[in-house]
Amino acid sequence: MLDFTHIFVGVGGNGSRIVNGIETDSVVKVSVNPARYILRPEEYGSRLSKFFSNVPDESFVWIVFEDSQINREIVDVIVGHLPENVVKLAYVLTPRVELVHRKPNWADHFETVFYDSMWDFLRNDAPVGKAFEEASKRIAEMFSKLYRYLEGEMLVNIDYADLFSMIRGGNVGILRLLHHVDFDWHWGIWERGLVAILVGENFPLKGAHEILARFQEILSEKDVIWGVITDKRVKEAEVLALLVRRW
Repeated sequence: MLDFTHIFVGVGGNGSRIVNGIETDSVVKVSVNPARYILRPEEYGSRLSKFFSNVPDESFVWIVFEDSQINREIVDVIVGHLPENVVKLAYVLTPRVELVHRKPNWADHFETVFYDSMWDFLRNDAPVGKAFEEASKRIAEMFSKLYRYLEGEMLVNIDYADLFSMIRGGNVGILRLLHHVDFDWHWGIWERGLVAILVGENFPLKGAHEILARFQEILSEKDVIWGVITDKRVKEAEVLALLVRRW
């Protein structure tokens, strides 16, 4: 199996909080401070370009940031100096904005742009700061699980080839770690997906198959790659859903 380097880059406070919360020492974590870039754009930009131009070949580079003008400017600097043969992925926080409905200019830099409109954290008039804090914890946990699934706890039917088949080619997507799947939500806007399910020892396998069948029913291209694994640390079921569609 090929050995891939995963580099998570947090741009700004919320992006850095997510990256720093990823619970594994096997990835490279980088925090980028927009204030330093604003104060010394040439000096800090030069440091960024030097670092990212030396990223190893065949790396996965995840850039995590809140959608703002200064963060997008920094993202342009980073991706402009990455080697061509790295896999470039974005995870962008877009509060109350469903990015699937519009393709931003900077999206062409990435194989897939994953986004989070934070709808499940901003409801009930939650303070924005609190919402970002809760979202950061959940997203960091999600990245930790995704990495472990790919590297250390490979699920039946899911491997890097499947991941490449989903993320290549210019997509918009979502990544969600779910302890309960609300099928009344707008899952049907997505075309294809990877769905990994962890179930507790007492959770009926039939229940996992029903979840998978439901995803296959609602995705427009009916293209689902799935895996199920039993984990005694999980009480019921936990779903990691990576869903994409072409821009």
